[in-house]
Amino acid sequence: MIRYALRCASGHEFEGWFRSSADYDAQAAGGAVECPACGTRKVEKAIMAPALARTDTGRSQPVAAAGPSGGSAEFEKLAAKLRDHVEQNFDYVGEKFPEEARAIHYGEKDERGIYGEASPDEVRALNEEGIKIAPLPGAKKPRARVN
Repeated sequence: MIRYALRCASGHEFEGWFRSSADYDAQAAGGAVECPACGTRKVEKAIMAPALARTDTGRSQPVAAAGPSGGSAEFEKLAAKLRDHVEQNFDYVGEKFPEEARAIHYGEKDERGIYGEASPDEVRALNEEGIKIAPLPGAKKPRARVN
């Protein structure tokens, strides 16, 4: 999997995960990459800060850089706003997320906004089935579960 920093024509910055660079190119060309803030499909790769290896642990650490639209502080505010909207308006389904997303996608259950957990393999499978999902940045613990 590869993570890209993305920016829409309106200047909204967000990230997307893709199997490969070619997968991103194919999805972008096919109009499948959409801005979560405004819905436009006019999206391009943004400049990304590299992950730098720390000498004390040998593990990579993400590094944020300020961009032309205000940098990481603005992104964090937008991410928090998105997260709060989802938590207030969508149903939390926990680990049943893949099952619920499929049932809604295939018309077995009424359409509604949901959020929950899914493993990387489950996310990959949902994407391969054409089920539109997106990561929820900085998700807090849910207040109540919907069974």
